[in-house]
Amino acid sequence: MDLLEPGNPDQIAADLRAAFEQRYGAPAAVVGRAPGRVNLIGEHTDYNRGLVLPLALPHATYAAAAPRTNGRVRVASLQSDATWEGTPVDAGPGGPQGWTAYAAGVLWALGEAGVDVPGVDLLVDGRVPLGAGLSSSAALECSVAVAVLALAGRDLDADARQLVVDACIRAETEVAGAPTGGMDQTVSVLAEAGTALLVDFDSDETRPVALDLDGLTLLVTDTRVSHELVDGGYAARRADCEAAAAELGVPSLRQADLGEVDRIPDQRVRARARHVVTEIDRVRPVAEALAAGDRDTVERLFALSHASMRDDFEISCDELDAAVAVAVEAGAVGARMTGGGFGGSSVALVPDERVEAVMRAIDTEFALRGFAAPAHLRAEPSAGAGLV
Repeated sequence: MDLLEPGNPDQIAADLRAAFEQRYGAPAAVVGRAPGRVNLIGEHTDYNRGLVLPLALPHATYAAAAPRTNGRVRVASLQSDATWEGTPVDAGPGGPQGWTAYAAGVLWALGEAGVDVPGVDLLVDGRVPLGAGLSSSAALECSVAVAVLALAGRDLDADARQLVVDACIRAETEVAGAPTGGMDQTVSVLAEAGTALLVDFDSDETRPVALDLDGLTLLVTDTRVSHELVDGGYAARRADCEAAAAELGVPSLRQADLGEVDRIPDQRVRARARHVVTEIDRVRPVAEALAAGDRDTVERLFALSHASMRDDFEISCDELDAAVAVAVEAGAVGARMTGGGFGGSSVALVPDERVEAVMRAIDTEFALRGFAAPAHLRAEPSAGAGLV
């Protein structure tokens, strides 16, 4: 069984500082850290002005940074040979490509927001599994933003945290070209330890939700089916949702009525809208059930959510369906796929004494069906971005 540990933040930061000095010949001034996330309920609802309930993972991305006097930017990673060099202005749309767009694009977005972005050397170390639907991209963006704001002399107060969220959303959507809705950056920056974050994208309100996990583990299974947010599937689902809202004459599907949705003539668009409307309605009951330790409600709504994503939104896959079904058969209280879909991860609420049995059962099923071996991690609700 492959259990992915988050590592010790202080040790990771120390190792990254050493790698930074070896690469650039000077010490790092700061190390920013931002977590990945797992979404408990509310999939593809953020860009529909709906509700979501994610939590921050202990697994994070770290960004070491030092200022430069010539205004130039150099971006590198311990996980990739690809690098980028230019100015903060060069880092805008049409500039950096691949993973560097997510990192360098943040510098452009901060500059657009009025931050006096200095020249900077950056070296990142990502400990959030890539392509697992756990928001490694937002963790990268937010770790870079936190480090650069520190170099610019900004304290990470409430206003600065919102600035980070907004700049990182712009970097992802306008520079990297991923049409996401803002959930990932919001929880990566605003999460509080021990809680999930209920986010209402219609009112822009956020509220921590205490979780009664006594005797339970949130187990995430990375199917190792890598997903990409820029390959067209995500954008197609978003376009269908916008078409449904236009058909109904509402600003977003948050304002849609299920009875009206059922009268949309296009079968595919109708199914997409049905998922979003019913998924939004599941978020608050799951938040209340998790806070109250109501396992029956969590199990029922997780099952409905997964079926909706599989059948109406069509973003699941054989590996995700297997991970969810086997987890429940092996003793999980409830399970569902999580994240943008087309691969990625599942999340299951598992009694502590059944965690190893659930992991073993999933591993066995994947082997029998010829799937790549999955990986697992414990989703301990963690704090949002900051300096190490």
